[in-house]
Amino acid sequence: MGFVGQSVPRVDGPAKVAGTTRYVDDLVLPHMLHARTIRATIPCGRVTAVRLGFDPTGFTVVDWRDIPGRNCITHITDDQPCLVQDDVRHVAEPVLLLAHEDREALLGAEVQIDYERTDPLLDPLRSTQIHKHVLIQCGDLDAGFRAADLVVEGEYRTGHQEHIYIEPNGVIAVPGDDGGVTIHGSLQCPYYVHHALTTLLALPDEKVRVVATELGGGFGGKEDYPSVIAGHAALLALKARRPVKLVYDRAEDMWATTKRHPSIVRHRTGVTRKGELVAMDIEVILDGGAYVTLSPVVLSRSCLHAAGAYRCPNVRVDGRAVFTNTPPNGAFRGFGAPQSQFAVEAHMDRVAEALGMDPARLRLLNVLRPGDATATGQVMGADCSAETVLREAVRRSGWSRKRKAWAGTDRGIGLALFRHGAGFTGSGEVRLASRCTLTTCERGVRIRVAATEMGQGAHTVLAQIVADALGVPLDQVEVAVPDTAEVPNSGPTVASRTAMVVGRIIERCARGLRERLGALAPAEHWRRHGPLAVTTQYEPPPGLAWDEETYRGDAYGTFAWGCDVAEIGYDPVTYEVKATKLTLVQEFGRPINPVLARGQIEGGTAQGLGWALIEDVVMRDGGMANAQLTNYVIPTTLDTPPMDIVMVENPYPHGAFGAKGVGELPCNGPGPAIVNAMRHLGLDVRELPATPERVMDAATRRAPVAAR
Repeated sequence: MGFVGQSVPRVDGPAKVAGTTRYVDDLVLPHMLHARTIRATIPCGRVTAVRLGFDPTGFTVVDWRDIPGRNCITHITDDQPCLVQDDVRHVAEPVLLLAHEDREALLGAEVQIDYERTDPLLDPLRSTQIHKHVLIQCGDLDAGFRAADLVVEGEYRTGHQEHIYIEPNGVIAVPGDDGGVTIHGSLQCPYYVHHALTTLLALPDEKVRVVATELGGGFGGKEDYPSVIAGHAALLALKARRPVKLVYDRAEDMWATTKRHPSIVRHRTGVTRKGELVAMDIEVILDGGAYVTLSPVVLSRSCLHAAGAYRCPNVRVDGRAVFTNTPPNGAFRGFGAPQSQFAVEAHMDRVAEALGMDPARLRLLNVLRPGDATATGQVMGADCSAETVLREAVRRSGWSRKRKAWAGTDRGIGLALFRHGAGFTGSGEVRLASRCTLTTCERGVRIRVAATEMGQGAHTVLAQIVADALGVPLDQVEVAVPDTAEVPNSGPTVASRTAMVVGRIIERCARGLRERLGALAPAEHWRRHGPLAVTTQYEPPPGLAWDEETYRGDAYGTFAWGCDVAEIGYDPVTYEVKATKLTLVQEFGRPINPVLARGQIEGGTAQGLGWALIEDVVMRDGGMANAQLTNYVIPTTLDTPPMDIVMVENPYPHGAFGAKGVGELPCNGPGPAIVNAMRHLGLDVRELPATPERVMDAATRRAPVAAR
């Protein structure tokens, strides 16, 4: 039918345009209670007393003693309590839960918490408690530095970033007559929440049901955190024996939930006088906050991307995610890769400056090409497009002409070359063993997967894949609500894996169903014989091998590639930097739906732009001091420049119709491209966001390049 590769309208578009889509806060159930979380106001200490300053009649009150199972949020580790028992480890940690049918009475209820306060640890460089350690080594680092004619060192920092999804976190918990519970919520990973609740509530799998409602955005912020809020609502619902709605307002969502990990990345790089990389020694430090949450996978990806899109025979990447008395940090679009690639790309411009070489030429000399190996020993295949995107971005942007013409002016141009591993790291996809089901129905076929639609167009893309693989019109394909009682576990909606991994599984389902249908159309077969279902499980591409202990082998099935060129204007009076144009050349296999792919590039770039220039989380005494949109500023259309987008096709043979992941790739480029454009102006900025205060500091400091 030819739907793949076409910009068909979104399957969820009409309802959203008409305003009939119902999000979790639109849902009202009979006898429903509203809920509220009482949180700690100190970063470190011990709870000595909790006093209710209201008449508890009509209230449902829950603390840690009401937990029937284990007091933990189960994910990678079980270190995070659902509710504080004694020790407080971060500001906004949940202590008590309240529910009442009258929202005003609920908000008016006063609770006093007494503490024994202790000194918090807020500096990650002083932390000796490590959430996760990663070490990647190849070659002989000492020999590499001995062969170097020049060694350049540098430290690069990035701050928190708040997700600012349009819809804050929210769930409704409904108790069942059998003692079980059903969760309706704004969440990315239904089976993550399901697993966490069975542990917390001491319930068997069949008594916990999780239904993903329509999501108003996620960006990773609704990957692990919904297990927390769902647990809170479920505890209240089971105690009250009534449905409970718990929806955060914007301030609470910003104050209490996860953010992008702050980073400190140190580079020591050896090069020959011709510009050949011979040694890279990299230290990655991520601030994980008070609990482990997703820090291990964020650190893993950060370290695996730390050497950038370059070949180098001698590399060491030593990374650690550490404890601080701040709210836990978690996944955020790119999860770790933007931090480490900001550092390597800003550093590459400093290496080029020390050599007196054009930054694009230095990159072209060292870029990974098919047949080259990464620091883990992964050999690049034919779909390695680093050189292609670099050359096209340089050509299309007029790089050489503008760089020369703008020298000595208040206009600058900079570039960043980057990559992003698509899918789970290493053997992660094998461990997930994702399954997808395709079932005939009255309309035609129904896709049954746990992949959630959070605005990225996932359900439209999956429908296009099935329509083409099955050979039916698009309007005969529907997508089931992600409901753990109805859909198999196809894995979480994270890591740019939906189109490539889940799409490939469902494509195989469709081809298998087509064989079983014979000459009959799906709807006709359903009318004659009833439902017919085909379930298929993930199969890894042949030849992949990964050693989790040594971090050797194929870190990802493949990489997507990008090169951003940023053009900026600079005001030497206010020290403001504004992006005036972005050239974005990106390769992610084959776009299933070009308009949706373009939307991902535009949106991810805008988030990267905000992180680069204006999104400044101010931490004070361990908590976010600017947890409101009046002084945590995100880009608007006035801050977002024209984007010249080029989507290079280089199909990946093991992705659905050649697709790789695109969702996270665009976040990697804007930060370093903009900072490198500042370097073109003579401004040595090494920390994001590059606020006017930091730009002013660079303008007055004019630090020399550290080289010998």
